[in-house]
Amino acid sequence: MERKYTIPLRKEFLKVPIYLRTRKAVKAVKNYISKHMKTEDVKIGRYLNLKLWSRGNRNPPHKVEVIAELVTEKKDNKEVKYAKVEIVGAPKEVKKETKKKKLLERLKDKVEGKEDVVDKAMEENKELADEIKEEKKEAEKVIRKEQEKLMESKKAPKKVAAPKKSKKEEVGIEMHADQFQKDKKK
Repeated sequence: MERKYTIPLRKEFLKVPIYLRTRKAVKAVKNYISKHMKTEDVKIGRYLNLKLWSRGNRNPPHKVEVIAELVTEKKDNKEVKYAKVEIVGAPKEVKKETKKKKLLERLKDKVEGKEDVVDKAMEENKELADEIKEEKKEAEKVIRKEQEKLMESKKAPKKVAAPKKSKKEEVGIEMHADQFQKDKKK
């Protein structure tokens, strides 16, 4: 079911402060559509949202022409009804099948009825698969040994040279020590 509406927004967004106007306009669209389409769940389309926010937060359009359609989908064996709202003249988005899905469907069609052939091919290639597994295990062992060597080199303590003090600093320390002893004697 598809219907066309002109939604007045000005009366609604004038009720709130200027910095909340576009948010209120979005809520007004949802309320209007839920009231007229008799559904609680309303989804605003991409182009309608862009139109509402095009002039910023403070200055939404005064009215908007929209097309609302009632959509029913099956999710988890339940029918979900919601209203989808989009601006008049917006391009319709069509869900495209991905390349992977198409490829999987083609492969399923080819494999159906040829399961015996697949089983024979699997048995013949079992020897080759075993050889590949052995090579993989050997490569993993080599990688582990290299990682252990790296970890050992990181664990070895590194000698850090203490910063050298200048002669002035050494003399200054001695002078302070001498004065401390003199003060202690007094």
